Amino acid sequence: MKIISLLFLTLFLGKNCQSQNNVDMETAKMEYTANSRGLYNNTVVENKTISVTNTRDGKPVSNSLTDAQWNTLIKEFQKVNLDEIPSLKAPTQKRFHDGAAMANLTITYKGKTYESQTFDNGFPPDKIKNLVNTILSFSKKVE
Repeated sequence: MKIISLLFLTLFLGKNCQSQNNVDMETAKMEYTANSRGLYNNTVVENKTISVTNTRDGKPVSNSLTDAQWNTLIKEFQKVNLDEIPSLKAPTQKRFHDGAAMANLTITYKGKTYESQTFDNGFPPDKIKNLVNTILSFSKKVE
């Protein structure tokens, strides 16, 4: 009987910790911006909602993320070391000669802001690549 009680308590506490992670993610804000002379894309993910703006003076188009999309985003977010984001180097430098738009990722989490250095749109640093690609895949469905 004690073993069953201990097992039940362990499962209950494990579920409680997992829901705490979701609550923390609901206060997070992720913003991906890419721009050049002819391109502007601002994608913001916050509290299970994605907003996409495709023109500099345009209004954002918003859409709710499904539970599956939100869980995918949480998994990718948890893989990223937020403290490393400002020091990540861009793998390519096409933006220096108009070969690619400039892009960056800004994450606000628990009252602290983490902003990446500028990188080429479509070529994020490896350590944030999956997170950026996940955000962009959701933004294509909103447009």
